[in-house]
Amino acid sequence: MKFIATLSVLVSALWCIPCHAQYDLDQHLRRIEEQHARLQEQEKAMIARLDSAKLAIVRRDLTAKGLPKLETGDEVIVHPGHMLVYSEKFEVPKWTAHIATPDLITGNLARIDSFLPDPQVKTGTAVTVDYWNSGYDRGHMVPSADMRWNYEALKGTYYYSNVCPQVPELNRGTWAELEDWGRRYVNFSKRRLFIVTGPVLRDGLPTMQKTDRQNEVAIPELFWKVIADLDGDKPKAIAFVMRNAAQEYPPISYAVTVDSVEALTGLDFFSALDDATEDRIEAMREPKDWYAEGDPFFGEVEPLKAPLPKGMFNTVQAKYHIGQTSTICGTVVSTRKTAKAKAIYLNFDRMHPHQDFYATIWEYNGPNFSYDPEVYLMNKKICVTGKVTIYDDIPRISINNESEVRTFEEAATGK
Repeated sequence: MKFIATLSVLVSALWCIPCHAQYDLDQHLRRIEEQHARLQEQEKAMIARLDSAKLAIVRRDLTAKGLPKLETGDEVIVHPGHMLVYSEKFEVPKWTAHIATPDLITGNLARIDSFLPDPQVKTGTAVTVDYWNSGYDRGHMVPSADMRWNYEALKGTYYYSNVCPQVPELNRGTWAELEDWGRRYVNFSKRRLFIVTGPVLRDGLPTMQKTDRQNEVAIPELFWKVIADLDGDKPKAIAFVMRNAAQEYPPISYAVTVDSVEALTGLDFFSALDDATEDRIEAMREPKDWYAEGDPFFGEVEPLKAPLPKGMFNTVQAKYHIGQTSTICGTVVSTRKTAKAKAIYLNFDRMHPHQDFYATIWEYNGPNFSYDPEVYLMNKKICVTGKVTIYDDIPRISINNESEVRTFEEAATGK
């Protein structure tokens, strides 16, 4: 009996070992989870501090050299990621200014789409009823996508102080492409951009005539954007102006000098820079300087300006001549030969797959050329003649022989 009792105690002790071990493991897991939660809270706090410091630098640098020169009556409204001057007369921003930083590359906050009156504008801003069912988009002047790395900065872009009436075809089309151009530059160059944006305001602008409106919101005819890379020892700038309407051409076609925007608006940009630097960058208009290595649009050029001589058309106009025999002119910016069909594709003005027009030379027509079109025509400004067809919504011409290809100069002069 004594043996049996001893054995029973031993078995009970052995049986409890995994119980204690299981209990210890559960406790251990809970301690790790608690520690992890504390670390996550510390990380959130650290990120908040980091973002706060970054945004403070943005505001410091904007104030130092990124704002237009203030005029009598201007009151600068400061938000976490941007600044602006609001026009009570027109109920839209006079201008907005922000810095697009490399933080936007990894920013993944979702759109808010909750527009609000700006509480900092003492006279009040436009409100939702002014825009709702008006036929106009609430066009951000500071793009929300530039601020998707910080919630407070993102939220600030949804105040009506940052909004202008834009026709949907502009806001969602070429204007959006222009905003994307700026982000691509930041993404591939890893450099900051100083960006000032606004409408052209003048007396007599029409207003949105909604019966339930609360404010007389002006409808701008033109919008402008000034872009500058002011860091380092070689500052540069470029500007763009677009009509408040659907735009047929790519953003590159609307590039202008900062000087021209100053003449259009009466604003004075970059007045804090030394005069020599200011004069130099405000006279710049060189789109090719704004494509960093790796940009999928690197190498694109402006379509030829219409109208072209002798009944010829540029690549943007090609879509109006589907089914017709026409002469289409542009610059060959890339070529490629397909492995399967062994056809040569000549992409005009914009890189594949963004081109507005391309020409095809099928393999069986290769002997009709005294040169290798894939190599020889690269970077040349040429005109091709043939029947314009369409494939995957892109106009094209199939070239049969060398006589259907001429340089633009030859085609324009008739030589």
